[in-house]
Amino acid sequence: MSRQFTLRNGAMYAEITERAAALRVLRHGERDLVTSWPADEPIPYYSGTLLAPWPNRIAGAAYTFEGETHRLPVNEPERGNALHGLVAEVEWRATERPEAAGDGEPGSVRLAHTIAPSPGYPFTLDLQVLYSLTPDGLTTTLTAENVGDRPAPYGCGPHPWLLPGDVGDYELHLPATKVLLVDDRLLPSSLEDVSGTPYDFTSPRAIGATAVDHAFTGLLPGADGLARVRVTGPDGGVEVRWDPASLPWVQVCTGSALAHSGLAVEPMTCPPDAFNSGTGLIVLQPGEKVESSWTISAV
Repeated sequence: MSRQFTLRNGAMYAEITERAAALRVLRHGERDLVTSWPADEPIPYYSGTLLAPWPNRIAGAAYTFEGETHRLPVNEPERGNALHGLVAEVEWRATERPEAAGDGEPGSVRLAHTIAPSPGYPFTLDLQVLYSLTPDGLTTTLTAENVGDRPAPYGCGPHPWLLPGDVGDYELHLPATKVLLVDDRLLPSSLEDVSGTPYDFTSPRAIGATAVDHAFTGLLPGADGLARVRVTGPDGGVEVRWDPASLPWVQVCTGSALAHSGLAVEPMTCPPDAFNSGTGLIVLQPGEKVESSWTISAV
């Protein structure tokens, strides 16, 4: 079984696993902030994993980059797409063991993985992720460095499922003014204003029976410049916050079609199918690095 790392700081508690470098458990006191799973069982629905070198879908598992067409393995066979990158099921390795927080308990851990050239992605990236727990929440920082000899397309995001339970009973505040509508393969069809659609959560309201599995942008930051998505249930809430300049998109999924517990909130550098559209696509030159960070807190 993959090694597990326990982090504590104040009332916050987290468990990180080397399998997929996933956030397996996050609690505030006795309250679960994310949907967990047994350490010795498969990860359900990408829960707590990192999505790189692309988040979401690549249409038809194929794309053209710098004049060359690449064909990826299909891992969403019912839709024929390449889903959620290349690292959500691989083993990472801890490069820095947990460091003591103020109360003497471990408060952080760093893990690493190298994406080696493979069919459909002939590029080499070194990934590092730092999980840092404070009394205010868990901050995740993902860094990608192109250690190859050619430019590489890149995008990323996390995949936490927040606040286990029936999200129909929860209230959602999603300060995004644009929603990316999708076709029956969940691929982009048009970018629309949220006003007048079922996907307008710019003011907090109950999710109810609304089924959401869409990417949003036009994020409205707070006074501190950070975007915040908040979901609140009968026993309290969870907030994800980040800098929308580096993560200008967020995928939100109610999981209603999956019979899965919780609400997926996935800050992203780019929208679905960015390897084909080019929207928000990061091109890492040899030797270049890019860093993305987000924080999950109890509210």
